Amino acid sequence: MTYERSIAAFSRARNVIAGGVNSSVRAFKAVGGSPVFIKSGSGAIVYDVDGHEYVDYVLSWGPLLLGHANPAVTKAIAAAAARGASFGAPTEAETELAELICSMMPSLDRVRFTSSGTEASMSAIRLARGYTRRDKIVKFAGCYHGAADPFLISAGSSALTLGIPSSPGVPRATAADTIVVPYNDPDAVDAAFAAHSGEIAGVIIEPYAGNMGLVLPQSQFLERLRETCTRERAVLIFDEVMTGFRVARGGVQERVGIRPDLTVLGKVIGGGLPIGAFGGSEDVMAYLSPDGPVFHAGTLSGNPLAMAAGIATLKAVRDDFTLFERLDVLTGLLTNGLAAVLEKHGVAHQTAHAGSMFGLFFTADPVVDLASAMKSDTSLYAKYFHAMLDRGILLAPSQFESGFVSSAHSTRDIERTLAAADDAFAEIGAAAP
Repeated sequence: MTYERSIAAFSRARNVIAGGVNSSVRAFKAVGGSPVFIKSGSGAIVYDVDGHEYVDYVLSWGPLLLGHANPAVTKAIAAAAARGASFGAPTEAETELAELICSMMPSLDRVRFTSSGTEASMSAIRLARGYTRRDKIVKFAGCYHGAADPFLISAGSSALTLGIPSSPGVPRATAADTIVVPYNDPDAVDAAFAAHSGEIAGVIIEPYAGNMGLVLPQSQFLERLRETCTRERAVLIFDEVMTGFRVARGGVQERVGIRPDLTVLGKVIGGGLPIGAFGGSEDVMAYLSPDGPVFHAGTLSGNPLAMAAGIATLKAVRDDFTLFERLDVLTGLLTNGLAAVLEKHGVAHQTAHAGSMFGLFFTADPVVDLASAMKSDTSLYAKYFHAMLDRGILLAPSQFESGFVSSAHSTRDIERTLAAADDAFAEIGAAAP
């Protein structure tokens, strides 16, 4: 396929937008080439400015559980916009969405809305610090919690070494309060608490890691985290921005039966509009202003458009009793089918899926953490990405991102995807040296 209009659009954007994109991964740096500019979407399909059609597995990086331009969601947004886009004052819609979320997420007594997942994660660790009166936070290498300074931290030379900034502009003093340990390594977490006794406010984790590809927790890993945080009187924070209402109605915490002290949400709860939220038990949330001493505010927090889209989305989730069973079956068909295609073509791989999320790694070794994920063949993924794009399948432009299936996807979409993958690897194999 040809992409002249997308190339021209990118060139134009670079004149006025830093790097030509408003989120770095969109620039296709990890896979090469020029990014595709999207014009519209409907259901499981998006269309670019050149008129090409794609089965979409990016889904705005996860929010579109019901697919693009879902009629109930778009109707709700239009009605809310007609009443006014923003007031900077409370509305009943905020309470309605909060009630829906709390009724479905097991650990939530109270929530507070924000405008992004980054803001929600940042606020959650501030609350954890204020609640415990401690400063240090444990996070896991490969887990992403937004672009706030405390999260842009790399691991030091060992699991007990304090973090170092992974981006210019992050102060070393900020990094010094973040301890980075390997995912799926509960012993490293216990060692961190032993080395920094009485200093750690909390542990923040993607319970299903979705930002190094999809990496699932090993047996008893999350249980050990809960036990450690309880024993050490630290706050356990589940970042379910990606997994909340994606892998189950109640997120990972419902699937595994573990209650975190705080939960961070985003994506699906806004039905495609900018949103974030954090919440937890009544006693922890009571520390937030105006009731408590920990400050939080936001002019557009709980804005009426996002509330309307979120209400419409979560009502659909609440009322469709077989939604997640169907999504799990579809996603399993996709990952099992991809595994069969790759085995046919002799390609080393690992696949994973949970609910409507899936991951694919080009490596022969099991993927359990960032180090094993980084063994993946990124050059092969780049070839695969472009071969699939040319065949009308839109995947994440990075080996280290999760894919998503929506309720708008069909078995026909899955069959089309698997046929494209088979054809793509026939071409890639023929072109290989």
